[in-house]
Amino acid sequence: MTKHTAHTEISIAAPAERVWAALTTPELIKQFMMGADVHTDWKVGSPLTYTGEYQGKKFEEKGTIRRIEPNKVLAATHFSSMSGKPDVPENYALVTWELHPANGKTVLSVDQDNIDSVNGVERSKQNWSGVLQSIKKIVEAG
Repeated sequence: MTKHTAHTEISIAAPAERVWAALTTPELIKQFMMGADVHTDWKVGSPLTYTGEYQGKKFEEKGTIRRIEPNKVLAATHFSSMSGKPDVPENYALVTWELHPANGKTVLSVDQDNIDSVNGVERSKQNWSGVLQSIKKIVEAG
């Protein structure tokens, strides 16, 4: 079966350092990731876990940090307990956040791979678009 990747991006009127802070500060993450608490030490090879409750159901999203370059790239594997799939390596995606300075702003993109269908790509893009809009509001509000 062919796997697909979803790509979503947004321009944020702020320097990369402020966007990076939103991606790596637990209090800010909680604001754009369904109220989730994040657990990690932000080092390559370390676990990255988001836990919380969404629409009355407890969830855990987890993975391992694969690449981290402050103000540039954060990549981690990702598995959601809400996916309905078994927690096995082939069901993990790689989620990559990239920050690109552009004319005093930052273009923030997120890619998620290992998606089963074109419909899945569209759902992923919609989900990530909402997250990116929330990050933009948080960062631009200062």
